[in-house]
Amino acid sequence: MAEDLDRLAELIRIKNDADLAIAQLIGRPCAPGNTGEFVAARVFGIELMRSGSHPGYDGIFRDGPLAGQTVNIKTYSRHESVLDISAHPCDYYLVLTGPVGQERNLPWVIESVFLFALDHLLADLSQRGVKIGIATSVRKADWEAARIFPPGPASPLQLSEPQLTWLRLFSPAPDQ
Repeated sequence: MAEDLDRLAELIRIKNDADLAIAQLIGRPCAPGNTGEFVAARVFGIELMRSGSHPGYDGIFRDGPLAGQTVNIKTYSRHESVLDISAHPCDYYLVLTGPVGQERNLPWVIESVFLFALDHLLADLSQRGVKIGIATSVRKADWEAARIFPPGPASPLQLSEPQLTWLRLFSPAPDQ
């Protein structure tokens, strides 16, 4: 029993050291959402709002086909087909997710990235009578239509090779 506590304390010290280093790098507390916003800003050319709690959106696309559009960035450890779309007036949702399903271990990884145009998503959900809120159920077909990483032939945004390479840096290891 004491060995378990010793080992846990050691692992927590390692985790706390890593969290501190990440917080120093990203300039915000080491939380999954803050880390996701940092990655998304670098990969997708997003100017983040100064406040981490800006109402409605997290940033604005600086260049490319979405230049000037507002974006709310969501980071989920698991892809469970739900999306928090309550009280977020923005143009787009950029969603970074880990693997599908529920697990005991929730590593910070990016297995998929989705880009939803909010006006189209809300219209579709309203037409189907889906309740909009913090855990809005989105159909698998809608997730697939919004997938930009890994890219597919119908991806709503074509990513450059550098963007694909950067996102792959955070892909799960084969055993996760």
